[in-house]
Amino acid sequence: MAGLDPRAAIPTEIKLHQSSRLLELTFADGSSYRLPYEFLRVYSPSADVRGHGPGQETLQIGKSQVTITDVEAVGHYAIRPKFSDGHDTGIYSWDYLHELGERQEPMWQEYLERMRAAGASREPDANPSLPGATAHSCGHGH
Repeated sequence: MAGLDPRAAIPTEIKLHQSSRLLELTFADGSSYRLPYEFLRVYSPSADVRGHGPGQETLQIGKSQVTITDVEAVGHYAIRPKFSDGHDTGIYSWDYLHELGERQEPMWQEYLERMRAAGASREPDANPSLPGATAHSCGHGH
């Protein structure tokens, strides 16, 4: 199971910066990352976002202003952030958070390219109904 490898990077510090909307992580291996809330939201590991297999991902649009309202520990291997748009089903393992930090730039560029291809916007309320894209997909009816 991801996050249980004893050699995996384990965070020694996790900070939420609400004004800049950044999650700051410092890992035991010395690495440190500042991950935007929007980046974390659009790359949520939940089935709502990732789907159940390749090609089933749901493009997350209109998330530029999303915030994290709370963070819940999940055992000793992960966190579950609660986002301001109601999404709260993504469990981010330490391994996944480290991967997001390591691959932030190429992953962000891929996301922006997918947004351009869909004709979608990162801004809330700026997206007409787009096929295959959703402004809110957590399934909670918010």
